Amino acid sequence: MALDSLTAATATELVSELQARRLSATELTESCLNRISAVNPELNAVITVCEEQALKEAAEADVMLQRGDGGPLTGLPLLHKDIFCTRGVATTCSSKMLENFVPPYDATVVSRLRAAGTIMLGKTNMDEFAMGSSTETSRFGVTRNPWNMDCVPGGSSGGAAAAVAAGFAPLGTGTDTGGSIRQPASLCGITGLKPTYGRVSRLGIIAFASSLDQAGPMTRTAEDAALMLQVMSGVDPGDSTSADVEVPDFRSQMGDSIQGLRIGIPRQYFSPSLDTRMAQTIQAALDELVQEGAELIDIDLPHTEQGIATYYIIAPAEASANLSRYDGVRFGYRCGAPQDLTDLYERSRTEGFGDEVKRRILVGTYALSAGFYDAYFKKAQQVRRLISHDFKNAFEHCDVIAGPAAPGVAFGLGTKTQDPLAMYLEDIYTLSVNLAGLPGMSVPAGLIDDMPVGLQLIGRAFDEATLLRAAHRFQLRTDHHRARPALAEVAS
Repeated sequence: MALDSLTAATATELVSELQARRLSATELTESCLNRISAVNPELNAVITVCEEQALKEAAEADVMLQRGDGGPLTGLPLLHKDIFCTRGVATTCSSKMLENFVPPYDATVVSRLRAAGTIMLGKTNMDEFAMGSSTETSRFGVTRNPWNMDCVPGGSSGGAAAAVAAGFAPLGTGTDTGGSIRQPASLCGITGLKPTYGRVSRLGIIAFASSLDQAGPMTRTAEDAALMLQVMSGVDPGDSTSADVEVPDFRSQMGDSIQGLRIGIPRQYFSPSLDTRMAQTIQAALDELVQEGAELIDIDLPHTEQGIATYYIIAPAEASANLSRYDGVRFGYRCGAPQDLTDLYERSRTEGFGDEVKRRILVGTYALSAGFYDAYFKKAQQVRRLISHDFKNAFEHCDVIAGPAAPGVAFGLGTKTQDPLAMYLEDIYTLSVNLAGLPGMSVPAGLIDDMPVGLQLIGRAFDEATLLRAAHRFQLRTDHHRARPALAEVAS
């Protein structure tokens, strides 16, 4: 395989080359590092590059491959979202608060992928503490969309999405609290999968909203996502929220037919408010699945509209509790010359957190306060149950639910930063999936004005295999996942 094609190859293709010894892990790693060096100064998708460590790991992978001991991920370069703890490598959550934090241990996801032979190239940019939909709240500056450098890549996993789309690495990790894998995957034209809550361990992932956060793969294809998910999944004794359920062989079912697969189309996802061209693009993608033998069924998710209000009470409430640990005492940013303990708390948190994080802490603290708990947080939890029940009822009539992953294509940098409500609406099609704890994924479905559109697929709890199979059949019929941003002007 020619080196100039490595940055566009899928992980599955690269595995074949590595295992056949037509390509070395060192050559592949050097190609990715060179790509990052050439393009990242403008894109700002990677905030920490681990060149020396990556080349060392690549050399070790080559030894394993030479002995024939390599697994399905051995020798593949990977970028971790900067929310995963990485031993000896800064983990900042793109915040001032954790700007100098170097963890003494790896997150379970990191250790499992490391044990599988992946090569960590570095850490990707993100919205501060994963709070945002555009990767514009980062302490380290905005990440740009490789399809149009004047547009956002989505968020909060925008750095990972932009990096995979730009050819920095074939694999990336992300986290999804309300759409933070699927929305940037849609805006950057890659495949992003949010597993069922509990499928993947949260140990070592810096918490935003503990009942919603879930880690998942960000890749070029569904087949690549299955490779990663296989390694990432499984119960973790160190995480009480990880589910002790069997992990199927995700790849073994991917070639199966989807003849007779019932795909539910929520009326609420295709309301008149959805852009006409977006609706047409998603419908064209659904037609491809029909050609594969799937059946489209109209369904209702009646509490979809209440999802945003529900999410933006529950998530900030959990965030206010999780972020209370950053007080300037034990770790993280500490203000200079505090006058007393109260001054230490106030100034450390005021100076250490950005505007969006402070906004959510205040909203969450208010919702949990005496006199307002029943009116806001308790009510939101009741609506959350109704949303979950909507999905349960829908899955009595269908096997998969489909619709857009985002309300539109990538928007311009700075166009929504002064309007938090407009930014929150970016997650209208994704956050209900987190509230219900279900798996969901976004796959490239076409272009509008040369910008990517993602098709969202939602499945029953712990049925990622069906989602991956449907996505794979779709990608066998189409080449949207092969489309790449030119980046010619940047690379030059």
